[in-house]
Amino acid sequence: MPFRFTNIATTVLSLIATSLGVTFLLFLISRPHPTSAQEAGRSHEVAKTNDKAKLVARGKYIVEGVAGCGYCHTPRDRDGNPDRSKWLAGAPVFYEPARPVPGWPNSAPRLAGLPPGTDAEIIRLLTTSVARSGQPPRWPMPRFYMTRTDAEAVVAYLKSIDLSQR
Repeated sequence: MPFRFTNIATTVLSLIATSLGVTFLLFLISRPHPTSAQEAGRSHEVAKTNDKAKLVARGKYIVEGVAGCGYCHTPRDRDGNPDRSKWLAGAPVFYEPARPVPGWPNSAPRLAGLPPGTDAEIIRLLTTSVARSGQPPRWPMPRFYMTRTDAEAVVAYLKSIDLSQR
């Protein structure tokens, strides 16, 4: 029987497919599998910790990058920049409106560690722009209409800020 190149190509492709299949099976076999309920619980805790870390990171992105909370809720240094050592610790409102605005606040509340209100109240404020009073927040607080997931991420980030390191 004459030797043909199509047989070589078919043979090579078969060998590659077989070796990939064996590699995949070895990968599946070598993966650690929980052997007890305790190990399964640990992997669940790790997944939960990873989910919380992702939530906090998302909240940090929103607070520091999108919403700019630190501009009003963080005291200023001598140069007028937000003082990162007192991040979101509450601060005097450093500007006034051009015309008088009734109820204009003198200070912005602390957000770091324990935001002013329950989680549900903060989430409601960030998703509907309705404060604990049932009214929109006082100016200069922006009106936010975040998704519930984003609002929960913001709350998770604010609660993750460690006040004891200051």
